[in-house]
Amino acid sequence: MQIIPIHTRVLTPPKDDLLEVIKESISEINEKSILVVSSKVVAIHEGRCISSEKIDKVDLIKQEADKYLPNDVTPDRKYPVTITNHVILGSAGVDESNGNGYYILLPKDSMKSAEEIRDFIKSEYHVKDVGVIITDSYSTPMRRGAINISLGYAGFNPLVDYRGEKDIFDRSFQVSVANVVDGLAAASGVSMGEGSTQTPLSMITSLPKSIEFTEVNTMAKDLDFFVDMESDRFKFLLDKLPWQKGGSDVK
Repeated sequence: MQIIPIHTRVLTPPKDDLLEVIKESISEINEKSILVVSSKVVAIHEGRCISSEKIDKVDLIKQEADKYLPNDVTPDRKYPVTITNHVILGSAGVDESNGNGYYILLPKDSMKSAEEIRDFIKSEYHVKDVGVIITDSYSTPMRRGAINISLGYAGFNPLVDYRGEKDIFDRSFQVSVANVVDGLAAASGVSMGEGSTQTPLSMITSLPKSIEFTEVNTMAKDLDFFVDMESDRFKFLLDKLPWQKGGSDVK
């Protein structure tokens, strides 16, 4: 597997043309490749930027969050811990870095955004089997530093189901399912970097044969990629926290 970071011009908030930047920066896309795109440049493409002079950041975070923890639960944090896009994220993804005076939000619907970018790639580069991943960085408990995670994807199955297959000692897997989309997101994040690198895109090629390119998700019905809190294996931890409902009606 190869991951190639792609240098681009600066995309300028509050709105810029990501599709034009892809055309300028990538001359060819091969079949069975996956383009990884930073959520930040997708948000700029969609105009999901708000002047930092127009709104308090904490208020904005609460509006963008699906759920958030009140300040008295996390008194050592300046901004709320949130659940957004099926991920526990600091600040609901609201970011000032490289914003030039704007708060950059997450894409409104990262799954839809990934589909739209994929449709553009198929038309512009005349490919059929191609994938797209939209990523953001997040931190895991009891680990220092951030890694990339997928917010949206298109063109391939996000999971590989090993249930029923044999291990090296001929024992059948009972519950083993691999999350390949987040693994690819994390790996690409190492090559894309942060800060002033200007590499918001990366191309993944020579992918393992286990990754299935498809127009629609063909996984088993019990293998939805996104899991709601009530069904999550960590429900016993998440339920103990006093989550507040986020959204545009939050004051």
